[in-house]
Order: sequence, then C-alpha cells, then structure tokens
Amino acid sequence: MLDNARSHGLWELTAPAAPETAELRGSIKVDTAIVGGGYTGLSAALHLAEGGANVALLEAVEIGFGGAGRNVGLVNAGMWVMPDVLPDMLGGDYGERLLGLLGDAPKLVFDLIDRHRIECEVERAGTLHCAVGVKGMKELEARAAQWSRRGAPVELLNAADTEAKIGSSAYAGSLWDRRAGTIQPLAYARGLARIALNAGAKIFTRSAVISAARIGGKWKLQTADGSVVADRVIVATDAYATGPWSEVTMEQVHLPYFNFATQPLSDNIRASILPERQGAWDTNEVLSSFRFDRAGRLVFGSCGALRGTGAAVHRSWAKRALKKLFPQIGDVRFESEWYGLIGMTDDNLPRFHKLAENVIGFSGYNGRGIAPGTTFGRLLAIHALGQLDEKDLPLPASSPTKPNFRNAKSAYYEVGAQLLHLVQARR
Repeated sequence: MLDNARSHGLWELTAPAAPETAELRGSIKVDTAIVGGGYTGLSAALHLAEGGANVALLEAVEIGFGGAGRNVGLVNAGMWVMPDVLPDMLGGDYGERLLGLLGDAPKLVFDLIDRHRIECEVERAGTLHCAVGVKGMKELEARAAQWSRRGAPVELLNAADTEAKIGSSAYAGSLWDRRAGTIQPLAYARGLARIALNAGAKIFTRSAVISAARIGGKWKLQTADGSVVADRVIVATDAYATGPWSEVTMEQVHLPYFNFATQPLSDNIRASILPERQGAWDTNEVLSSFRFDRAGRLVFGSCGALRGTGAAVHRSWAKRALKKLFPQIGDVRFESEWYGLIGMTDDNLPRFHKLAENVIGFSGYNGRGIAPGTTFGRLLAIHALGQLDEKDLPLPASSPTKPNFRNAKSAYYEVGAQLLHLVQARR
C-alpha cells in the first residue's frame, strides 16, 4: 500500500484481493458512521448491518491499512495483564467481564471465519508463550495457574515438551493456550469487509474524515469529496488515528514492531519447526515472535522499525537470531520485510471512550488487536442497536489522556530496540 513494500510485506503479497470499494462522493445519511477500516470498525459494521442498521464505514486509506494489515497474525486470548490483576485494576465486575470476553474472543474470530468461509490461512493449534530462563518460567507458571483457575484450556509445558513443540532447545518451558491460533491478518480484514458489504454495510476507502460537526442533533462527517450525516459515530482508528478524535492515538505510546518472512522452507525443515503450527512468542522484554504461513514461510519478528539504520540492524539481528534458534535452517534468506506500530497504553489495558455526544469507541489494544478488536466491534454494534447498556460493557468510560513524555518514550522504544539488536547481532 502507498507503494511501500515495508508497510504490509508478505500479507499484502499473499492475501486475497480486497472487495471492490470506492471513495465517498456526495452526501449520504445513515444510522451509524464508523471511522476506521480495521478489525474493530469492520466487525462493528458487519454486526450493525446484520442487526438491520443503515451503516457506513469511512477508511482513510485501504481496508486493513493500519495494524490490521501489519501484525504477526496471532489470535490470542486475554491481554498482557495477568488475569488476577485485572479485577484489582478495573473492579470486580469490569475485570471479570473483560477476562471472560477476551478469553472467549478467539472463538468469535474462528466462528466468523467458519460461518462466512473467510480465506485467511487459519490455524487452530493454539499459541506458545515461550519462557526465557528461570524468570520467564516463573511468569508463565503464574499465568498458567491464574487462567487454569478460571477453567481456560491452557497447559504449562516443561523444556523437553516445549522443544518437541517448537523444534528448538532455547526455552525453559512454555504456556500452550489451546484457545488461540494464527491467521493471515490482512486476509482476515479483507474477509470481514467482504461479509460486511454482503450484509448491507457501505464501505468507503480513500475517504479520510477531515472534519466533524454536530448539526441538528446529528453528526456530519466531511471527507474530501463527500459527507456522511449520522445519528451516532463509532471511532475505530486506534494507533493510526488522524483528523477528528485523533486523541485516541495521542494517549498511546507507539512501539514499532517488524517482521521478516523467509523463503518457503523445505518439507523436512518445516517438519522440524513448529510441527503442529502453533504461533509463538517469548517472555523477553524486547520480545521475539515466530510462526509459519500456509506456504511454509517462517515469519520472525521483534520490536523495532525498518527505517533509517534500523532496517540493516534489525535484518542482521534477525538472521543471526533465527539461525541460533533454528540452526537446521542453515543460510537464512528473507523474502519480505515490513513493520507497523503497536499502541501501548500506560497500564497495558484497552480503553472505552465517549468522545462526544453519541461518539464512542474502543482503542489501545497493546498488541492484541485481532480477537479483542473483533469482539469490541461486535459489542459497539450491539450497544448502538440498543441491545446492550453501557453499564454492561467490559470497560468503564474514560476520557483520553496523553501520557507524560509520550514522544520521548516512543523514540526510546525505537532507538532502544535498535541498540539492543545491534549489540546482539555482533555477539
């Protein structure tokens, strides 16, 4: 997209074509206008249309342009925050409600894929959170115990069992979450767009909202060549927000994350790495992730941006790290590379915002956009349809607040990851 191979990399090369959309021209009236064409916006559009609402979605660039088209493709349950901590942070009702919803969130994703036959390379073998050393193992032991008490199908694996699942002896153990899996993330976003259109939603691309005004009890959203008049607005832009209500991105610190995809590996090597096709990531503070695509490419990623000197530094580190993790690969050759931004909130929890009268949205997914985004989009739709009270949402309403030293923290993440990978690549 935007003639930049590093924006969406492998996912754009291998996803089915996006459904046909066009720019908004002229003026239309709808019940609900949605700003943003990622998982949250598309899920909201689908479920609103299925509920009989007249809905229009406005996307500034193309479907899946933001995090939906750039992420690793791990369909995870829950959030980064430990399960037992959530009720303390949010209060018992909100905390347990959020845990239940996000614990079941992968199931909603997989059910949508099955029901609508979305072609997105879905794998349902779970994910593996891999322990680095004693400290990492203690973290996973606590996480496993807390999820197990809630009846989640998770299993703590020792080093030997982890090696059998992964094909590497690098880890002290792992947490296998059977609720989870992997998808081709841009293909899933395009699939959501297709079924939303089929359900009756209107989707306009290359239609950035440049202004918003409250007129006669309704909202008028202006684009370069058109406008939408709506009773209510759902803001679903997250870390890539621009224009009206861009404060949702200003309350996040941006953590860059890159991915490299190898050439398709030979059958015998593929059989020795993640033989059951789980997706995986580790407990390092500057974490690494790895998973296969359907064609046998190993997708390997970590924190950092592929721009300036970072491109060469992270590429060199990735080759060395991947060869150390899986020496059976031999000479590592990358076919694609790309990166995007993860929006991190100060407590690693998402937000529910009432940005103005009849303007609402969820944001701040902290690197867990696929399942939470799909689930929160559905909740916003049900709420907009009048079938769910605000008090029954999984988060209390809050106002966006800009974190202290936001820009400095974002720069620190990018520079710090590059320096760390530079040192590690030379070892």
